[in-house]
Amino acid sequence: MRIALLASAFAESFVPTKTLRRLRLCYASSFPMAASEESLRLALAEKQVAVDAQAEAVRALKTRPGAAKPEIDAAVESLKALKVEAGAAARQLQAAVSRNGNASAGGGREAFRQAVVNTLERRLFYIPSFKIYRGVAGLYDYGPPGCAVKSNVLTFWRQHFVLEENMLEVDCPCVTPEVVLKASGHVDKFTDLMVKDEKTGTCYRADHLLKDYCKEKLEKDLTLSAEKAAELKHVLAMLDDFSAEELGAKLKDYGITAPDTKNTLSDPYPFNLMFQTSIGPSGLLPGYMRPETAQGIFVNFKDLYYYNGNKLPFAAAQIGQAFRNEISPRQGLLRVREFTLAEIEHFVDPEDKSHPKFIDVANLEFLMFPRKEQMTGESAIPIILGEAVSKGIVNNETLGYFIGRVYLFLTRLGINKERLRFRQHLPNEMAHYAADCWDAEIECSYGWIECVGIADRSAYDLRAHSEKSGVPLVAHEKFSEPREIEKLVIVPSKKELGLSFKGNQKMVVEALEAMNEKEALEMKASLESKGEVEFYVCTLGKAVVITKKMVTISIEKKKEHQRVFTPSVIEPSFGIGRIIYCLFEHSFYTRPSKSEDEQLNVFRFPPLVAPIKCTVFPLIKTAKFDDVAKIIAKSLTAAGISHIIDITGTSIGKRYARTDEIGVPFAVTVDSTDSVTIRERDSKEQIRVSIDEVASVVKEVADGQSTWSDIMGRYPAHTAAQSNEE
Repeated sequence: MRIALLASAFAESFVPTKTLRRLRLCYASSFPMAASEESLRLALAEKQVAVDAQAEAVRALKTRPGAAKPEIDAAVESLKALKVEAGAAARQLQAAVSRNGNASAGGGREAFRQAVVNTLERRLFYIPSFKIYRGVAGLYDYGPPGCAVKSNVLTFWRQHFVLEENMLEVDCPCVTPEVVLKASGHVDKFTDLMVKDEKTGTCYRADHLLKDYCKEKLEKDLTLSAEKAAELKHVLAMLDDFSAEELGAKLKDYGITAPDTKNTLSDPYPFNLMFQTSIGPSGLLPGYMRPETAQGIFVNFKDLYYYNGNKLPFAAAQIGQAFRNEISPRQGLLRVREFTLAEIEHFVDPEDKSHPKFIDVANLEFLMFPRKEQMTGESAIPIILGEAVSKGIVNNETLGYFIGRVYLFLTRLGINKERLRFRQHLPNEMAHYAADCWDAEIECSYGWIECVGIADRSAYDLRAHSEKSGVPLVAHEKFSEPREIEKLVIVPSKKELGLSFKGNQKMVVEALEAMNEKEALEMKASLESKGEVEFYVCTLGKAVVITKKMVTISIEKKKEHQRVFTPSVIEPSFGIGRIIYCLFEHSFYTRPSKSEDEQLNVFRFPPLVAPIKCTVFPLIKTAKFDDVAKIIAKSLTAAGISHIIDITGTSIGKRYARTDEIGVPFAVTVDSTDSVTIRERDSKEQIRVSIDEVASVVKEVADGQSTWSDIMGRYPAHTAAQSNEE
């Protein structure tokens, strides 16, 4: 008690009253069991203030003439006690930072990640490409189990989306003529902001340097004030919203230099991420390796619409390779230069974005991170999808339906729903034409990673290709009787706009044509009364002056037998490699061996995606057990179940451990000639079944028709072989 009173007295003597009062407001909630990082930082700050004040008091006592030794000793003891409390607060904060940073129980995030990656590479899930030549950053090869996992993920994707939604699947070339990507905007705008080491010329992604700085400070600098920590978190939340100028200013403000040399960095500037090539030997037809698969679907819209009986809505899908010349690829499979995309383009009437199957997903509740919460520095919150659509958080039912279907797809693959959120794009992340965009982000040891983008891209893509190609990519709605309608007609004068805005003409034209009726009529009234009007063009980031000569706006009445319109597009885009890597991390864990002298690695893949569904082990190496194993293997092959047979003389425990490490969910142990045991990987429970039933039982569980619990209820449990476990 005396120490606490001394600390309080000295603190009040040396600390401004407002500062102390502000710190004390948070003290009461500083050390609950689930204390927030913010409250812990405030508590540590108060402890440090008290330590500093007490240290000053001790120094003052020692220099004061006639100070009694007992008084000095008491002050010193008080200082020691306060330092102990400050140390405890620092350790508690470090633990909270580690938890928030997804540190694993066996160590930090880096240690956990290294354990996962070492296992993946050792068991040949994936390895760096061209390894014997020291590899190339951003390029990886999938080995046998990795190929199997990827194939299973894509098979389920086709089942979950293409078959369930009756989508039209296409397969288009990777090499794309420049004119296509010019129309889509990729040639001019598909860029990342890059900075260079001003002495060595080494290139870095500017936003990555800022992100790394903020994360490192938050995780390792325990002296950060709560206000500074909040500032850095806000920077992380708004990172994609920064312009080149704002990003450059942040790099300078925080004194960020080249990571390898500490040299100064250039100002950020855009770098186009596409791989350029030429088509044909003449070199006269420029092209690019496609950065996405979507453009192949857009340019085929007219034929797909006809194939679908000239009916909307419909969806087209494509799985294929995409290529991006990343500035500084890192993070393994998360940021690579060649990768697999699975993309859907759902074409819908822009006047009716309802979805008949939305009710199937409306009651799903999961973590969502709306724009408002991001801008105010709050966290993702659980929201019922139907409420998100009805309240306008999600723009429309069709967009909401695909968000729900993506959630079901990822969680059924094995993604932990507690580490999955849907984040809404901030204003500066969205193109001017987009109605709404959300990313499915999965938390792994690298933080929250965007794995699926779900965007309402409006009618931009089809309009852009219609204008560039001269081929109308439109849909028709036939009326039962002719209708007299009023039609808004906006006709920009490209000649006048070109004279005034030169290279920016296209962006001004697009912005004028994108006006809604209210905006257009207000502009018409202003032009008629004043002759000119200021008009904000979001792609230019500024207002321009429009005169009467530059645009004609009118309302025309006419009878129409049909409505011709450009469909809107809802686009879910899946980064398959990113999803697979996050699945690897979410599935990985360790458990002690039977002797408890080592930790064994396990991947808990659901049977749906496991690279191999079943292993077959003769308990001992004898001809009769080997023959039974071969009979079972033949029946598994006939049932279409991937499996391996291991007739080596290694102990059964070691064979179990070997297959657990590549995520095989079931192991068949041949210990007689008429029946065998089937072991489940995670529980290590075993049942006994007849040889004739092995294939049907494994297939039933692997295909998801029954759970392991269902099977356990139908077959006798086996315990005699438990002594053979790891």
